[in-house]
Amino acid sequence: MASSRGGGGGGAVRVGEMEKMNIDQLKALKEQTDLEVNLLQDSLNNIRTATGRLELASSALHDLSLRPQGKKMLVPLTASLYVPGSLDDAEKVLVDIGTGYFVEKTMAEGKAYCERKINLLKSNFDQLIEVASKKKSVADEAAVILQAKLRQLAPST
Repeated sequence: MASSRGGGGGGAVRVGEMEKMNIDQLKALKEQTDLEVNLLQDSLNNIRTATGRLELASSALHDLSLRPQGKKMLVPLTASLYVPGSLDDAEKVLVDIGTGYFVEKTMAEGKAYCERKINLLKSNFDQLIEVASKKKSVADEAAVILQAKLRQLAPST
C-alpha cells in the first residue's frame, strides 16, 4: 500500500485512482501535491526575479553603449556604494556567467547573452506554470474526494 501513497514517481494521478484510495492515502497525496505546488511557486518567483535582473542588465548595457568614451559616471561597488569613475571602453563588458566567473565580451555579445538567458527563463517559466497548474488540479481533486469520503463516514458514526 505504501507504493501508491505518493501517487507514483511524479506521474499524474487519475481521478479513478484517487477514488480507490483510503482517507490516509488521500491526505498524504494532498499534502505532497500541496508541497510540490509551493515549491514550484517558489521556483516561479525565483525565475521572475532573475528575469527582472537580466532585463535591467540588458537595459544598462543599452544605456552604456550610448555613452561616449571618457564619460564621467558613478560605478556601483555594492547596492548602496558608488564611486566616481570614467568610461574607458564601452565596447567591452564583463558578463557574470555564474558562480563567480566573469567573461569579457563585446557589447553586442553581452546584449545577446542577456537576451538568450531571458528567453530561456521565460521558456522555463511557461513550463513550470503548466506543471504547477496540473499539480494544483490534482491537489484540488484530492481535496474534493477526501471531503466526500469524510462526509460519507460522518453519518455512520
